[in-house]
Amino acid sequence: MTDQKSPFVVSADWLQDRLNDASIRILDASWYLPAQGRDPRAEYSAAHIPGAVFYDQDAIADLSSGLPHTIPSPEAFAATIGDLGVSETDMIVVYDGPGMMTAPRVWWLLRTMGAKSVFVLDGGMDGWKAEGRPVNAEIPTPRRARFEPRFEPKAVTSFEQMSEIVASGARQIADARANARFTGEQAEPRAGMRSGHMPGARSLPFNLLSSDGKLKSLPELRDIIQAAGIDLDKPVVTSCGSGITAAVITLALQSIGHTDNSLYDGSWAEWGGRPDTAIVTGQV
Repeated sequence: MTDQKSPFVVSADWLQDRLNDASIRILDASWYLPAQGRDPRAEYSAAHIPGAVFYDQDAIADLSSGLPHTIPSPEAFAATIGDLGVSETDMIVVYDGPGMMTAPRVWWLLRTMGAKSVFVLDGGMDGWKAEGRPVNAEIPTPRRARFEPRFEPKAVTSFEQMSEIVASGARQIADARANARFTGEQAEPRAGMRSGHMPGARSLPFNLLSSDGKLKSLPELRDIIQAAGIDLDKPVVTSCGSGITAAVITLALQSIGHTDNSLYDGSWAEWGGRPDTAIVTGQV
């Protein structure tokens, strides 16, 4: 890695050189919308990076919330991630299929729960396989670990807090959805969901922040974020469809040294699914 790259990202070369390092934990955090036509668990079972365990983003969640993959309680998260053999003191590498799509959500969640040494694999599994790197279908049986949670509440924005932010404009809102969804020109993928965006939000589609599944350089990230109308000297809340790709913006922000940011966990699944929230359409 160079000083032009995120300190939270590792290359495929870096990880391949360390596949036999017993101190590193590898998580496959792939997740897809139904329209993408990919089954993450089936793909993991067929071929994954040696030693990786599957992290189910739909299961490791607060299933009582009525929303998709809502952040679980620290105690529930600790129990489940411990079952996967992961401790908060481990060095953890998270990857997804295409790269820089869903892995940053787990990077953010692990850090929010107290893990310190967490990284995202540049290029994802698709890039790993395209380069002919080692894979296998052996499902590891991890030894249960103790994960001691140290939850950081400031990393998460609730619906009540989001409502106050929209009303007051106290924090900037960066929306990671595709611009056509942001403007309301494209229907939401979830049935019954209203279209548009929160008043005051800025459109920052998550896929602008990477190329071929690899996070862009720090100067590029800074330029892209600022071009979206985000003032890097002010606080930011990230949002998306259901709280997953918002974390790509969070990763980019923290990579360039912006620390006053949080993630709206309910995101559009919550805001757009309610009848009592303010919604606007069109470009900003």
